[in-house]
Amino acid sequence: MTITPLDTVTAIQQRRSIKSFKPDPIPPTLLHQLVELTVAAPSSYNLQGWRIVIVQDAAQKQALSEAAFGQPQVVQAPVTFVFAADSSSWQDEAVMGQIYQQGLDSGAWPQQTVDYFKGAIPQFMTALGPKTREYTIKDAMIAATHTALAAEALGLSSCFMNGWLEDKVKAVIGAADNPDIGIALLLPIGYAAAPRQNPGRLPLCANVSVDQLGTAYGS
Repeated sequence: MTITPLDTVTAIQQRRSIKSFKPDPIPPTLLHQLVELTVAAPSSYNLQGWRIVIVQDAAQKQALSEAAFGQPQVVQAPVTFVFAADSSSWQDEAVMGQIYQQGLDSGAWPQQTVDYFKGAIPQFMTALGPKTREYTIKDAMIAATHTALAAEALGLSSCFMNGWLEDKVKAVIGAADNPDIGIALLLPIGYAAAPRQNPGRLPLCANVSVDQLGTAYGS
């Protein structure tokens, strides 16, 4: 299967949240490429604290749909990416050691940077306190945006979903008893059954400002 990917600008302009999907499966090689493009997303300190669950089993999809108030796109799409975030990932010494070593081996980080991170990350994350969950969810959201744009570029469609019950979603993915896991969003991926038009955007001066709120951009 040969695909000529869209350029980034076209993918951004063309992407819409698709509400109905064909049952056609995504070829494994294409899905793997999509996963690789997803985890290429940036994250604070390169912690990669997202926990992505690719739900594709029929029973699991049905349960996930029920956790999302019965929205059908989860059942229709061949896969749904559940973007979760682990607010305790920075405390896993084995994973952190791997992150540091990869940074060194790639030449991206000198030893001085690694030594700094070893002190700065625990200090920073501890200082965040209850906001650590929010912080890690932001990184998961960034990764989800990569997924949606990459999917569009590769001939697939997606639907950002923010309507669901977190405790029920956590139960579906096997994280019901893990207080460190938070859910960022659900993202069904597949082939659109029907296109959707661009509903339009407000003029830039309505919600884009320069230097401070109230100084409208373009006015």
